[in-house]
Amino acid sequence: MAGVSSCMKYSMFVFNFLFWIIGCIILGISIWMRVSKNIQEEFKTDSSLLSAVNLLIAVGSIIMVLGFLGCCGAMKESQCMLLLFFIGLLMILLLQIVAGILGAVYKSQIEGVVNETLEKEIDVLNIASSNDKNTLEGFRQMEIKYKCCGKLKGKTDWGKNLQPSYGCVCDPTDIGTSYCVENLYKQTCATAIMEMFKKNMIIVMGVAFGLAFIEIVGMVFSMTLYCQIQIK
Repeated sequence: MAGVSSCMKYSMFVFNFLFWIIGCIILGISIWMRVSKNIQEEFKTDSSLLSAVNLLIAVGSIIMVLGFLGCCGAMKESQCMLLLFFIGLLMILLLQIVAGILGAVYKSQIEGVVNETLEKEIDVLNIASSNDKNTLEGFRQMEIKYKCCGKLKGKTDWGKNLQPSYGCVCDPTDIGTSYCVENLYKQTCATAIMEMFKKNMIIVMGVAFGLAFIEIVGMVFSMTLYCQIQIK
């Protein structure tokens, strides 16, 4: 009977060892970000950062576990570990496919959700008094961050709280750029956020396709080795 291919065995080990290292790096960096005092300050102003770091911790942990199963399964020629490794990668691949389908189906609703959220924030701004420094400064920081004017309708979103130092005035570092016209940001924050989302979606799709390719290669390696062990 044919034995287990040494080339396949050690290729599987190297592949999963690199996979495991990547998981360790992701987990280590994300845990450091989670406990860092400086980054904790950022979490207070943007809760989405906290969610992203928590997701990275989960991803790093899963990659580490799968890498360990793949390495041990290859070196010990364990069908059980190889099968668990295969199932793990298959589940991740299926989740990516489902996420991609849901993203395509609900893509048209994303802009509506963004606009609805911004409308609620505008209402909060309009009822804020001049003493509500946190609300006014938060709105201003959003304009600087996304290089935009107002949220949906431009300067009018400021209502009675419109001030010379606020109300779409460009940050000094943005003067002279394409975002700034006559010292005012020209696009609304809703437009800026949607453009940023679309650009990031292209990056996310590229990463997803890259991960899918790696996952398929890992699945092929593991199942080939599994079958070789079976007929050994």
